[in-house]
Amino acid sequence: MKLHLFAAGAALALAAPLVAHAETSCADMAQAKLPHAEVTAAKSVAIQGGQACDLHVTSRPTADSEIKIEVMIPQGPAWNGKFVQVGNGGLAGSIPAAQVKGRADEGYAAAGTDDGHGGNGRTATWALGHPEKIKDFGTRSLKETTEAGKLLIKTQKGEPPKRSYFVGCSAGGREALMEAQRFPDDFDGIVAGATANYNTLSTGGRAYMQQTLAKPGGYLALPQLQLLQDAALKQCADGGAFIRDQMACHFDPAVLKCKPGQTDGCLTAPQIASAKAIYSGRMVGGKSMFPGYMPGAEAMRGAWQAWNTGTSQATWEESSGHAISSQFLKYFVYDDPSFDFLKMDLGPKYDRDRQKTAAVLDATNADLTPFRSHGGKLIQYHGWNDPAIPPLGSVKYHDAVVATTKDAASFYRLYMIPGMLHCQGGAGPGTVDWLSILDRWVEAKTAPQEVTASSPSGATQLLCPYPAVARNQGGAWGCWVKKVQRLPVTLADPRKG
Repeated sequence: MKLHLFAAGAALALAAPLVAHAETSCADMAQAKLPHAEVTAAKSVAIQGGQACDLHVTSRPTADSEIKIEVMIPQGPAWNGKFVQVGNGGLAGSIPAAQVKGRADEGYAAAGTDDGHGGNGRTATWALGHPEKIKDFGTRSLKETTEAGKLLIKTQKGEPPKRSYFVGCSAGGREALMEAQRFPDDFDGIVAGATANYNTLSTGGRAYMQQTLAKPGGYLALPQLQLLQDAALKQCADGGAFIRDQMACHFDPAVLKCKPGQTDGCLTAPQIASAKAIYSGRMVGGKSMFPGYMPGAEAMRGAWQAWNTGTSQATWEESSGHAISSQFLKYFVYDDPSFDFLKMDLGPKYDRDRQKTAAVLDATNADLTPFRSHGGKLIQYHGWNDPAIPPLGSVKYHDAVVATTKDAASFYRLYMIPGMLHCQGGAGPGTVDWLSILDRWVEAKTAPQEVTASSPSGATQLLCPYPAVARNQGGAWGCWVKKVQRLPVTLADPRKG
């Protein structure tokens, strides 16, 4: 049976009319025709609730586009009537198939994309000389996936999904905010985790700290990271394994400065400069251009070594942050495979240079009025000890939304998670079923307030909508709002100290 799909919301012409509410077979879905796209595979696969129709699509909205998409639709009673699109991560390059399958296991029709190119999530060579592929990576692949997903669901089910959600973390968090800002009518609810929405600013910040680490004597090995972590926890964790109130912690790594003749259990001046550069973020003329990273998890597995310093000075360039930032600057900002970010000018020139890229890859528009008017709900979350994306970037965006969008509390929540690393892991419990919370908000109009996060060990912690902080008063945990204290900004460039 040949199916013709013309556009989202457009009439659907079938060679034979569908019986009301009857499902089109998965085999017949292989013949579906999509605008500038084709279904390349259709097969029935097992999911937890039964079977699903697994569809693979290639979309070519421009002559230089090749966007791979997967749409998985639970069959019969296995479908809950709703659609979830999942975000990608890093520099993308493959479909997040495990996430698509996981959401289908929960009963959702689910979709994801490779963002329009092949790769391992750490390379951007595909972008050189391909501006349309950069646009695909920025936003177009997201829209193509949404359109294909909804049309294929309507074709297979005979009706559209009753609710549509987007869920993403890291680069997927940037994508989530792109959806709210640029396609405000596409989703009823969005979960945006560890949002890389200030893409060009955070990349400049990582280049700044990498330049400092590269200076003679500036490298921070695991023993130095452990010293920093222990000192920060001693000062700010009240005897706990993680810092619960980062805004109240004013840790200065200079407390670890070696005394004359001391060589153990301390940091040298170049090492202190490196630590300050990581904590403070990029500085220009004594002004913070974008925040850095938070203290208390420097030596943890999956933290600074994974993202910023590498496991040794010899393998430093293999850290994810070093690799991704170098690729980003080479292929997105400067179009130069030989560009060395360890030698770049990170003064005002960079802020001029990044503007073209920011227009395509940053998601910083704080006016969410169209999304609010659509009835959309947005939950944002971020681990306070994220070593990949500065947590204060989420605070910055929250404050901008509250200042710009009227009645922001009616549709928007930010949860900062003490002790959590990048999207997951860390000393602080950080597992939350954000999608179920979002679904209740959309369906039952029940706005989330206090939320309980858990860990694999069974530990839990109370999470509060920002700017509230969880506190134990008289043996009971509750959310307390206080005057927000910003972390102090270093008034001098730590690299010149």
